[in-house]
Order: sequence, then structure tokens, then C-alpha cells
Amino acid sequence: LNEGDLVVHVNHGIARYRGLQLVRRGDDHDEETLLLEFAEGTKMFVPIAKIDLVQKYVGGGKAEPGLSKIGSSSWEKRKSRVAEAVVDLASELIDIQAARASEPGIAYPAEDSHWMAEFEAAFPYQETPDQLTAIDAVKEDKAKRQVKEMAGELIALYAARQSAPGHAYSEDTPWQREMEDAFPHTETPDQAAAIEDVKRDLESPRPMDRLICGDVGYGKTEVAIRAAFKVAGDGRQVAVLCPTTVLAAQHYANFAERMASFPLRVDMLSRFRSAKEQAKTIEDIKQGAVDILIGTHRLLSKDVEFKDLGLVVVDEEQRFGVTHKERLKQLRKSVDVLTMTATPIPRTLHMSLSGIRDMSLINDPPEGRTPVKTLIKEYDDDLVREAILRETDRGGQIYFIHNRVESIYHVASHLQKVCPTARFQVAHGQMGADDLEETMLDFYEQKFDVLVCTTIVESGLDISNVNTILIDNSDRLGLAQLYQLRGRVGRSPRQAFAYLMYRKNKMLSTVAEQRLGALREFSDLGSGYKIALRDLELRGTGNLLGAEQSGTVAQVGFDLFTQLLEQAVREYKGEEQDKTQIPLPTVDLPVAAAIPDKYVPGEAQRILMYKKLAAVRDRADVARLQEEFEDRFGDPPPPVWNALALLQLRLKCLEIGIESITTEVNKIQIVLKKSIKLPIHTLKPLTAAFKAQGHSFTQERVVLAIQSSKVLAQVEEMIGILEKALQEKTPPRTSPGGSGVSGSGAVRKTVAVPGRR
Repeated sequence: LNEGDLVVHVNHGIARYRGLQLVRRGDDHDEETLLLEFAEGTKMFVPIAKIDLVQKYVGGGKAEPGLSKIGSSSWEKRKSRVAEAVVDLASELIDIQAARASEPGIAYPAEDSHWMAEFEAAFPYQETPDQLTAIDAVKEDKAKRQVKEMAGELIALYAARQSAPGHAYSEDTPWQREMEDAFPHTETPDQAAAIEDVKRDLESPRPMDRLICGDVGYGKTEVAIRAAFKVAGDGRQVAVLCPTTVLAAQHYANFAERMASFPLRVDMLSRFRSAKEQAKTIEDIKQGAVDILIGTHRLLSKDVEFKDLGLVVVDEEQRFGVTHKERLKQLRKSVDVLTMTATPIPRTLHMSLSGIRDMSLINDPPEGRTPVKTLIKEYDDDLVREAILRETDRGGQIYFIHNRVESIYHVASHLQKVCPTARFQVAHGQMGADDLEETMLDFYEQKFDVLVCTTIVESGLDISNVNTILIDNSDRLGLAQLYQLRGRVGRSPRQAFAYLMYRKNKMLSTVAEQRLGALREFSDLGSGYKIALRDLELRGTGNLLGAEQSGTVAQVGFDLFTQLLEQAVREYKGEEQDKTQIPLPTVDLPVAAAIPDKYVPGEAQRILMYKKLAAVRDRADVARLQEEFEDRFGDPPPPVWNALALLQLRLKCLEIGIESITTEVNKIQIVLKKSIKLPIHTLKPLTAAFKAQGHSFTQERVVLAIQSSKVLAQVEEMIGILEKALQEKTPPRTSPGGSGVSGSGAVRKTVAVPGRR
């Protein structure tokens, strides 16, 4: 979130974010707020405690929306219209799925005929990833089913997975620990957290569907290796789906090496294997003799039958069509699915952000990694020569990306003339399997300097000696593709370079300029998630979940739309509201609670930590957040301790039914929800006890006469008394002032707050 960005305030509408600002309260302490500017220059200071009401606006429209007017009813009307549309959408999707499930259709052959394969092979160009996705969708949709019906299937599948009885895997075995101890690197904090997320999912009976979003080279493969070992160790099979044969071969080598000391069989199915070898592997898979199978979409063929499939790992999913991925899930609705990507495609991001999918982020770079220096330049022979020679002079190698097979050999010949001292070879997807494998192996063994290739190297290749990439006609490639290609370099401590080139005198389209600009802007380590969000903005939300909703999304912003859609789907499925969407009670106390900029430097970082505070709905998570503060920033100062203590207090209020705690002149008012009734036998002793301490009490509220130096302690004690009274089956025997009734110990079990009072 940057100053000047559009945001959505859930209650007031669209505004412009003007930064964080300290505001002096009447009780003589400063409070950090988000400054929002609405229509007619009206400013609103949103307390950080209510940051969950503010979302970055992502509409996907070409024109910016107007700012909302404070006090006008138009925002509520707009929100109501969208809510109605979302309810209709959820109903329609679920009704369509129910109708389709009961109607017989025409089933066309699932496998392409020999003629179909020959016809497609004659296509003179390399298909783009989006083109492949569309082709897959049409093949699956030969009866011309509408995209919205396909979305109905997806929602029904996700719903079925949530309710399906999955397999709860065993806790880590000694072999698991031995295999993990052999990992030659130290896990980064985010990588370790992702591994724990996956293990927790696998040990739960609910089928896993987790997305690991981590930048290229940040250790996603190790997460998959440990998950696969855990599943195979329990006697079930694992399928690892890769977008290219080259990546499949690399994964096979990595998995086989890590598991060489254990009685597990790792095998590969791709065109790098002969027909006889493939037939043997397919038979062994059916018999259960192969534990982990790695391959391309060949794994999805009808003749590949698993004896007991437990886990599917999908790597670099933006290279697959939705239909390919869903077909894998359909093998068994209870199969665990782990998806890995450096840049999630927007549709995947939709599902992740709206809670249909679980997600783990790996943002920590490996030790010694430096950002790739990104340059956007017109193509020039002198520039190319200089870049190649600078890399070869330091013993490194180069990728030159040219994504047209029909002209790639001409380009390679021209480059050889431009830089005669360098050694060049060509690689593309239409080469024979043996030739391609030999070329890639020669490059890996540094037998030549420059690999002139198509985007076949986009996915997952890990060659640490390659630290310069030149991308020809970069304006023709998508943002996610460019990001993946840039990630092929910079996998060593050596400074890496990425040249995004376009033809001289070419007028770039607005979208192409924005796309290349995004690559330059997001050159920091760990930018994949930001790239995906920017991709969402540039491409638009389109037909969200298969329904024509782009105009509706633009009205309220993407986040609020997905929030409303998730609520509607939950209602139709008869599920309770997501606890992260339940607002916490208001707690407004004269206590300095904030994250000082001297403690957490950088506004963006502070907003992120405030967002984490706002998202907590479990008191155990407060302790984890406290540990994160201590690990990342050192011992928290008093304002941070206070923020954690107030968060614990709000969670306790939510548990026992307190609506709000507010500060007035020399008093604090605690208001219970109307639905909460104290046992009758507690009213009289409570009234007397509160009165004796100078407070007043009724069935609905407590008014405290405050002592400014002990505000938090007083409030915690009173909350404890109310909690105890609500739990009483018989009259209390101890006065509120006595040790048996004080609730301060019960309010914050996990947060120690030294010296904050």
C-alpha cells in the first residue's frame, strides 16, 4: 500500500490513502491512524485498531472510480446492490451444478486421436501459456458448456473436498527427521513455516489444498520433497506434475538424490524415457511398486493408474490449464494437493485470497541472494555484445530468449556474428527429446556459453552459473512469464542482470509499458506476490469465477467482492461465518498502543504488522505474533506490549459477549451484548461489590471510575469478574476485590507485559 493508492473503507466507500499519521487524543497520548481522503477533500483518520476495515482497491477497470462522499447513502446502496448480485451468483452457480449433476450429457473421447495430435503438431508457432489454457478448456468443453458452469463444478469440487474424509498421515518418523537433517542448507523462517503448514495439513483428516507462493529459488521444492516423503512413508503414492520435460528431469534428479538412502522408489514419466521404459513404469505404478512419480501432463493420461494416490504436487501451475489441474483432483476427491508457484495466476489468487484455498508465503531470500538488476532497453547489437562479454569474462553463462521457433536459428546465427568469441546453442520445445536433453545437459556442464531458446526454460531450471538473461521482444510476453524468466538468473551470490528488450522505434502499448514497468518496480527479492496482484490490476478481474462480474467488482473493489461472495457461498452451504470475518468488539482505552517507527522501520512494514494484528481471532495466535515481533525486531517497547494486551482483551470480550469498552470523561463504560444475560443470583452481590469500589453496575453495563495509571489492570479485573459471573451456576462466595474472583490472570495467559502500566 503506497501513499496515493485507492482504498476501500468497508463502511464508507472508496478513498485515497494519504499515509500513516499520529493523532493526539484527548487523554494525552498519540494514536497512529490511516489518513484517508474522500470526495470533496473530506479527511478521515482511521484508528489502526480498525485497519481491517480498509482494503487496497483493485477493480480491474480501465478508469479509476470516483471517491465516495462521506455521509451519503450511495455507498451503502452500492454495497447492497453488489451483495444482492453476489447472492444471485452463488445461488446460480450451485443450482447449475445441481442441475448438471442430474442431466446426462454427451461424453466426447477424453484422449486426442492420432490425427488430432498430428494436426496440432503442424502449428508453426509456440503456444503461449494462456493459449494452452484456452485450448485445454475448449477440449474439455466440446459441448460448448458455459464458463460459469465450469465455475459451478469448481465450487462443488472445493465444497466436496472440504467435507470429504481424507487421510490423516502419521507424525514425523525417525526416517523423516533423518532425511530432513540431510538438507544441506538452513531453512529460512518462511520456508520452515510453510513446511509446518503442509505437515499440519497432512496430519489432519481434511484433504489439503495448499498453495505455496515463494519466489523463484526460495526453496519451494524442499517443501514438496518433505511432503512427498511423509506421504510415501505412510505407504501411499505421490504424483509430481511439471510443465516441461526439462523441469521434470531436474525434479527427478533432486527427489532421487534426497531419497537415495531410503527404501522409496522415485521414477519419471516423460518423453525423455523410451516407450519400453514408460510401459514398465506405468505397470509398476498400477501395482504400487513406484512411490513417487514425476512427470509432465503425461501423468494425466488415461493409461496411468495409481494403486493408492495420496498426494499431488503441481509445480509452476500457471503453465497448466485449469482443466488439467482439476482432472488430477478428480482422480480422487480426497487426494491431498500441494501447488507451488512463484507468481500465482489471478484466478488462483482469487481462490487463495477469498479463502477457498490455503496459502503459505515464502518471502525470505536464501542467504547471500541479491536482487536481479533489471534493465528495459531497445534492442541493440552493441548492448547485447557488451552483456554477453561481461558475463563470459567472469566465467558465467547467458540465456537469450527468443520465443519464435521459425526464426530462432536465424537469431542464433546473427548473435554468433555479433559476438564471435562466445559459443552458442539453440533449444526449443519442438526438438526431439534426445536432442533437447543433450543440449540442456551440455549447457549445465558449461560446454557452451549462450543458450538461445524459447520460453521452455521459464519453469524451474536451476543453473547457478547463469547470471545474465536477455529477453527479445519482451513486450510480447505476459507479466508472469517475464517474472519467471527473470527468476532463471540470480541463483548465486554473484550480481545478476536481466535485459528486457523491445524492437527499435516500436511504440509500446500502455499495458506493455505498465507490464515492463512493474518488473522494474518489483525488482526486490520476494516480489512474486506483488507481481501477481499487479497482474490482477493490469489484466482485470474479467469473468470472476466464470460469471460476468467485472463491473460489479469495480463498484466495491476486488477484496470486498470476494469477501461478499465467500459469505454468500458459506450461507448456501450452511456453514458458519469465517471467524476471521467476525469483527472484534470496540475497545477504546487511554493506553498508548502502537508500533513505533523506530521499532519497525518503514511504513509498509508497519502496515503489514498492523494487518497481522487485525487478522488475529485466536488467543494462541497472539503469542505467535509476539514471538514474530521479538524474532524480527527485538524486544518490543511498551506501546507494542500494550497493543498485544489490548488484542487479548478484545478477543476475551468477543468470547464472553461484551459489545464495547469505551472511554468517557473520568470513566470507562463496559457494555454487554443484549443477548447476554447474567445469572439472576449474581446481580445483587455484583452490584454491591462494584459500588463498594466506586463503580456502577446494571444488567447491561459497568461504568468504572478509572485510575489513569492502572486502566488496563482495572478493566482486565472487571472483565474477569463478569466472565466468572457468567459462568456461575451458584452464587459467588468471594467478593470482587478478593483473589478468587480477579480475572486479570485469565485475560492474558500468553502475553507478559512488563512495565507497560
